[in-house]
Amino acid sequence: MVPLLQLSHIAKSFGPVHALRDVSFELRAGEIHALAGENGAGKSTTMKIVDGILQPDRGDIRIDGTPIRIRSPLDAQALGIGFVHQEIALCPDISVAENIFMSAIAAQGRGWMNYAALEMKARKILSEFCDVDPRQKVGTLSISNQQLVEIAKALTLDARILILDEPTSALTEAETSKLFQIVHRLKEQGMGIIHISHRMAEVFDHCDRVTVFRDGEYVTCLEVAQSCPQEVVSNMVGRDLLQLYPAKASQRPGKPLLEVEGLSDGHLLADISLTVRQGEILGIGGLIGAGRSELAKAICGLRPHTSGTTRLAGKEVAIPDFATALAHGVVYVSEDRKGEGLFLDLPISQNVSSLRLSQVSTRLGLVDRRAETEQAARLGRTLRLKAGRPEDPPSTLSGGNQQKVALARMLSVDPKVVFLDEPTRGVDVGAKSEIHAILRDLADAGVGVVVISSELPELIGLADRIMVLHEGRISGEITCEHDMTEEAIIHLASGLAAATAPAMQGDTA
Repeated sequence: MVPLLQLSHIAKSFGPVHALRDVSFELRAGEIHALAGENGAGKSTTMKIVDGILQPDRGDIRIDGTPIRIRSPLDAQALGIGFVHQEIALCPDISVAENIFMSAIAAQGRGWMNYAALEMKARKILSEFCDVDPRQKVGTLSISNQQLVEIAKALTLDARILILDEPTSALTEAETSKLFQIVHRLKEQGMGIIHISHRMAEVFDHCDRVTVFRDGEYVTCLEVAQSCPQEVVSNMVGRDLLQLYPAKASQRPGKPLLEVEGLSDGHLLADISLTVRQGEILGIGGLIGAGRSELAKAICGLRPHTSGTTRLAGKEVAIPDFATALAHGVVYVSEDRKGEGLFLDLPISQNVSSLRLSQVSTRLGLVDRRAETEQAARLGRTLRLKAGRPEDPPSTLSGGNQQKVALARMLSVDPKVVFLDEPTRGVDVGAKSEIHAILRDLADAGVGVVVISSELPELIGLADRIMVLHEGRISGEITCEHDMTEEAIIHLASGLAAATAPAMQGDTA
């Protein structure tokens, strides 16, 4: 059978950096083919070449056996290639419907639009897997809903080849399930789907084959039914990862570091109480829209709240803004590291020092660049940051190393309590394992660590205690490791706490 898409010996360099050295890949019609590899392995670069965004330095591309050259994304669309990018590429100031049908609108070249018809078509597509108002401006949507709009946009194209680059990284379990229902339906219709993912469960639940890249080179192609996650991961990292999650706390948690009682914001959050103890990792679960990020931001002074008291080390404090939170050693690391977490085009050293410039400033208030560079280098060594120089910007780094810069920025203030929102989103398995170890080391050092995650295995494997939110309220808490199951978390996240066994409920104060 002639492959639908075939890449042979593709190479691509950016100056002295060899992003792709020798990459080959093939996709059959009617299959879901996973593409796996660590950040920086060359997955996204390869797919950008398929989509015409980049041009290869050498190598051949064939569709249905015919050699082709894809000069632009418009060429790719004409060839039946659709691409859902990992990075959101939508226009924030126009409606969801306009974003979804942007290509069709541009092709018409008309000076007017039938907005009612546009919104009706968009509503029909969106209704298959999410509840998003097509009239709403994209800029007002959450990251997860923006990702769903990206997917809906790709589904409007008459594509034979669909590239999904980490499409579920911002989605809930329910949204992910609906997405894969659509993907399997497209597969049955003969479409070839390339699924780039770090989530081994998705690869082995939904894909037919998996191709592994490492350091810009093709490593192997495996039949999923004849392989296992350990074999794929071993090929990805070139070594065995014996344990993705570090051992949990061996001792009982220490004294309370942070206590919140009766926090409400008059909008979503209602009467939330929680305690973060010394030496523990508290996990926060729940569906997207349940208020997880909003809760962390309210505690850290990044979002207003109407009631509630906060105590640090037993002393009541007011945290009206993030600067006050930082002064008390309470830090929030955003889920959106590119939009909120980092200054992508500033040097790594300036990113690391940005939360507390006084630590690297002279008596006259001037920034000491040498001290700033030394701080970044020291924290970089602690976190095993793979970067060229402290003067390089985070935009030159892989996703995992960008996240390490965000963690270095957090550590620069010597925190007492840290809130990490989706700390391993879009991060490969090797870097994910390192980040998990870093968070456990922080907890072992006496820091209170709070992790918000949509990945249920991550919550279960990392947290000592899991608090679950449903529609802005605490629906329950799981304190016993034996009771930490995906079913238990989903049960609470779905608002079924009343039917939950007492062993799964805990004191949320």
